[in-house]
Amino acid sequence: MTITREQLAEYTFLALLYEDDYFPDHVLDKGTAVLRALCERIEAEKPEDLTALYALTVAPTLAFNDLEAEFEAAGSEIETVAREEIGEAFWIIATAYGFPDADPEKLIAEREW
Repeated sequence: MTITREQLAEYTFLALLYEDDYFPDHVLDKGTAVLRALCERIEAEKPEDLTALYALTVAPTLAFNDLEAEFEAAGSEIETVAREEIGEAFWIIATAYGFPDADPEKLIAEREW
């Protein structure tokens, strides 16, 4: 499925992290794929309220939890800058799909990073 929301279709998720050699591109690519899959799922399921949106963000957050080991294996980690960039990506997605009142912490409530 292709992302149809114009502002997200060509959006570069995790751009700040890609600019820093500390974060391995091959792991960031997996994170970007997780975020793009979230967009596709939101478009397919069309959540009607914040509760439904928060339910859709659980699996992607857990996927980032799983990526922590890959960051560590590559000599990196999901540290402060990465946490903020990932969290912001979830919030950008939420607002782009009409949920400007989404709580950034609830979007990533299942995070371990």
